[in-house]
Amino acid sequence: MRSVGVEEELLLVDASSGAPLAVSGAVLAAAERSAGLRSDGEGREDHEFEKELQKEQVEFATKPITEMGELREEISRIRSEAARHAATADARVVAVATSPLPVRPSLNAGPRYRWLGERFGLTAQEQLTCGCHVHVSVASDEEGVAVLDRVRPWLAVLTAISANSPFWQGEDSGYGSYRSRVWNRWPSAGPVDVFGSADRYREQVRAMIDTGVLRDEGMIYFDARLSANYPTVEVRVADVCLDPETTVLLAALVRGLVETAARDWQRGRPPARIGTSLLRLASWRAGRSGLEGPLLHPETMRETPPEQAVDALYRHVRGALLDHGDDERVREAIAHLHERGNGARIQRRLHAEGRDLASVVTECAQITVGRGAAGGGGRPPRRSSGGCAAESA
Repeated sequence: MRSVGVEEELLLVDASSGAPLAVSGAVLAAAERSAGLRSDGEGREDHEFEKELQKEQVEFATKPITEMGELREEISRIRSEAARHAATADARVVAVATSPLPVRPSLNAGPRYRWLGERFGLTAQEQLTCGCHVHVSVASDEEGVAVLDRVRPWLAVLTAISANSPFWQGEDSGYGSYRSRVWNRWPSAGPVDVFGSADRYREQVRAMIDTGVLRDEGMIYFDARLSANYPTVEVRVADVCLDPETTVLLAALVRGLVETAARDWQRGRPPARIGTSLLRLASWRAGRSGLEGPLLHPETMRETPPEQAVDALYRHVRGALLDHGDDERVREAIAHLHERGNGARIQRRLHAEGRDLASVVTECAQITVGRGAAGGGGRPPRRSSGGCAAESA
């Protein structure tokens, strides 16, 4: 069974005001101290947390996992650890993809981040966004590129499912996932053409780096790419999800997409020849609507209600979900998502109830670690399957 790994980027905010707080260094130092002082007296060489572009965020990666109930428990555990480390700096962690409150982000130190800031100006300086990346194991680069070629039409639906960034600089952006719009300012971001082979994929990556615009392979920000360090396909289109159960739904669907695509490739079924320009429109539509308005149907590229687009994705991967033991969990999670809404809907509902944006952040911090009333928590994690290896972007 294919393994799954998840990377989540979390926002660091002031424990009192909810404003973003540039304390990633202190949070990572707390994580390092904790890793070195286990209760059994043994030291540990590493921990799950890493710094990101801005000091107002921290990233973690799960281990490769094949069972979705275990993935749910792992995400909840690491989020709780992140909250504990943040508390040492009078901060909280919040699983929102953009800050609801105004912020002037602070680039982290180091030659890579300094280069990004100098080369890309406001694109880098304003890039305080939190995403969720899902890695799924593949047998080879050839299989991986065959998967990339075949999952292209379905990725925008994942953006809509995960949409969790309605606010930007203190205002309602009008988007469900404004993070996706900010992220696509990077010149290498977004959907790409069909490659056809691993050699052509590698040629394209080399050509992009050779232009000098990109620093290295880590800046290949395709919606889905081959991992540079692990035998995985990495899908990068999602906002960080407010509720961990939505993250698990996302992971199960991504694994289903990878398995379905690999089977189609093995059977000689060609990828859909949908142009990249249409996929860009689908991506924009998903970012704009989230689950509150029309999406472009992955097979027809015509507007359709979001429930129908999500159902088309589910039906497309159902065979793989059944084989993995994920079908019941995914069906329940989709029904729950349509009923309660994704992170964007929850944030807007909290604000519409009369809470100011600081209170929205405070409530979302509670939901992040499973204590908020709006998070749909309290549902015991079901047992199912999931898996892959994670890496930092």
